[in-house]
Amino acid sequence: MTDRTAKSTRKSATKSAGKGTAKSTRKSASPAGRGPGRRAALIGCGVLLLGPAVLVAVRLFGWDDGTVWALPMAGLPYAALLSVLLLVAVAVLRGRWLTGVAAALVVLQLWWLIPRLVPGGADAPADAPRLRVATSNNFMGQVSPKSLVDLVRDQRIDVLAVEEQSDSAADALDAAGIRALLPHRERPAGTDTALYTRLPVGSAADPAWPTTNLTVDVGGRPVQLVAVHTYYPLGDARRWAEGLHDLRAAAPGRTRNAVLLGDFNATLDHKPMRDLIGTGLTDTHEELGAGLLPTWPQDHPDYPVPAAIQIDHVLHGPALTAVDVSEHALPRSDHRAVVAELAVLR
Repeated sequence: MTDRTAKSTRKSATKSAGKGTAKSTRKSASPAGRGPGRRAALIGCGVLLLGPAVLVAVRLFGWDDGTVWALPMAGLPYAALLSVLLLVAVAVLRGRWLTGVAAALVVLQLWWLIPRLVPGGADAPADAPRLRVATSNNFMGQVSPKSLVDLVRDQRIDVLAVEEQSDSAADALDAAGIRALLPHRERPAGTDTALYTRLPVGSAADPAWPTTNLTVDVGGRPVQLVAVHTYYPLGDARRWAEGLHDLRAAAPGRTRNAVLLGDFNATLDHKPMRDLIGTGLTDTHEELGAGLLPTWPQDHPDYPVPAAIQIDHVLHGPALTAVDVSEHALPRSDHRAVVAELAVLR
């Protein structure tokens, strides 16, 4: 074999080996995410996206109004968080179709949720009279009466709304000293809601409102207070919705100087709640950029989890504007009490 032939043979062998190596390299460099594992991951992400997608559809079409969808609708903010995580996952996995679906869900949910984190509303004039209100669900009368009286004293409360108030709990509040701070009250027979106030009570309760209410004088301006406690959707979704429908039916023409406060058993995503607010009311939490701060369940014996959803609200009409809002845990209550300061406008 000549030198020229040997060189040619070596080149050919080297070239063939190079091709084999290149093919092998290309095979090993093939992204692992393009195999069965990627497909399975995308299928899993798609299944998980069904939850947020269903909730978005329920909210868009109001299918939670008096139906079993009322309960899962309370978790919409958490569905939005899941959508964001899944959007990142499917983008990394290069699932174009799923990325588009996830992105659309995220945009729509953030469109609903972000305004709750942005303070808005009118500035309160310095000379506008202030009204400090509080609402507390007393968990079937089990709340510590001393802690509630201390809250009223420490927060300088003008009006207190109480839900799930039994006769014995009302007596315990009296024994703890509530009358010395809030001597006037409205507690119709057969109801579990009560209003306590230190302010002069004006006109008699308006029978058009389906629940406990009274009018107080705040710096010479009348403000109507309505204590709210709707049924819970887990027990009877239709009855829950009807309670909110009744409030909405009474609201037209009565919301301008009204304050509705209490346990609505509804978030700002529930259709009956949105319809009620649409009558001319403003949610104080949302107005102050605190629209996602939770109030329930707080130390609930059956639900040993931190407070997760906001179902206790202070709503007000256009004759008032929000100044401040805060939440307070009380011993032996499964709700955080809500304290709000409102300015009464001219």
